[in-house]
Amino acid sequence: MLGRNPKRKPIKEYNGVLQVKEVVDTFQGEGPFVGQPAIFVRLGGCNLACDFCDTFFEEFKDIKTEDLVKDIEEKSMLKGARKNLVVITGGEPLRQPIETLCSELIKKNYTVQIETNGSIYRDLPEEVKIICSPKVVNQKYMKIDPRLYSRLTAVKFLISDQREGYCDVPEMYISEKEMPIYLQPMDELDKNLNRKNMDLTIKLAHKYGFNLCLQTHKIWNIY
Repeated sequence: MLGRNPKRKPIKEYNGVLQVKEVVDTFQGEGPFVGQPAIFVRLGGCNLACDFCDTFFEEFKDIKTEDLVKDIEEKSMLKGARKNLVVITGGEPLRQPIETLCSELIKKNYTVQIETNGSIYRDLPEEVKIICSPKVVNQKYMKIDPRLYSRLTAVKFLISDQREGYCDVPEMYISEKEMPIYLQPMDELDKNLNRKNMDLTIKLAHKYGFNLCLQTHKIWNIY
């Protein structure tokens, strides 16, 4: 989207439908669940407009939650063994009331993972795995909602050698020992920039003792 998407406000009231871009049978390419077969549910809209965003999520349509669950179940059985991981992403998935979707999937014994920028809170079932990738707005990292922070499974920081705000890890996380932290080089669609981003990411991971993370789905050339 490269920052050209409209900023969309959170949806407060649940009316039985969600704005869905697509449902894809694939693998998780990033973070603590990397490599696992997964069903990706990409929801439409985001409350930010990051100028490096490489994801398209604006051509969405309204789908009833019950129909979405059926679609996930069908796709999870394609191509072989049942896929037990469902990744709900976006856009910003917590922009929408996904509590019912998460509950229904958990009832059907799926592991549910959310990928969020951390600026919006929803009272999700405790079983949901929440991976937070905070973003920089006006040269500062947006604050993770404190109610959400206590629920996080891991935090993932994008690293850029030249982009202001993304050249290091925020001070408050440097001594963090309880929360798994991943550092991922930003993909800026430029070979030379990406090499610098990779080098800096490795340097910072050594410096702080954090986990390295890659967008392995791009290496595998899968969606």
